[in-house]
Amino acid sequence: MSHDETKSRRGFFVGVGGVSAAVGVGLGLGVLARRTVRGELAGLDAGRADADAEEWVEGEDTPLEDLMREHAVLDRVLLVYEEAARRLEGGPDFTPDTIARAGGIVRRYIEDHHERDEETHVFPRLEGIGADLGLIETLRKQHAAGRRLTGEVIGLATLANVREPSTRARLAGALRLFVRMYRPHAARESTVLFPSFRKAVSQKEYESLRAALEKNERTAFGNHLYETVLAEVGELEDALGIGELAQFTPP
Repeated sequence: MSHDETKSRRGFFVGVGGVSAAVGVGLGLGVLARRTVRGELAGLDAGRADADAEEWVEGEDTPLEDLMREHAVLDRVLLVYEEAARRLEGGPDFTPDTIARAGGIVRRYIEDHHERDEETHVFPRLEGIGADLGLIETLRKQHAAGRRLTGEVIGLATLANVREPSTRARLAGALRLFVRMYRPHAARESTVLFPSFRKAVSQKEYESLRAALEKNERTAFGNHLYETVLAEVGELEDALGIGELAQFTPP
């Protein structure tokens, strides 16, 4: 590496270092910072250290970290959808309660929470500077299509519909369509949209947004929304026999 290249890169990291520390621009930096804080707490009283560490980690999650984490929850729900569709396609001997509960999680957590945050806070900021307009238009259309599919999934997830071949096939098809759309949808948001958003807002605005999102979440859903939803998803995975990660390892 030349002297000029070294100087340029050093200048870049100096320029973004303050922002990275404050808002967790890099997920790796966020993990490192958390490990450091936990290490500093090691000399304190054990109970106090655990409480302080938990409070610090909760308080320092950035808006993009929250959105990425919610994408991970969605991906686990998609696994539930896939397994449910497979069982529906195998015959009528399947209780649809799991599907109805999974659809409820999508409606409550993904559509009414995650997508509302995107549509209220992320999309408008990028549209305001003319960034990723075509992508955002597609994402908005897919949000609307996803809500229609979720309504169909919840409405069809009854024992009578599962016993009827035509409606059982419609339910399995709706599940498949949702999975097919949302895998690339979430991937494109994570790899294109969110990095663009990170560049579009100032450190001050990013911090203000974090506080606003946390307040809105607690007002609408109470505390520990993520932990509650994750536990619900885990119960659905266990009910379908897909809760053990090891079973997905090839022989």
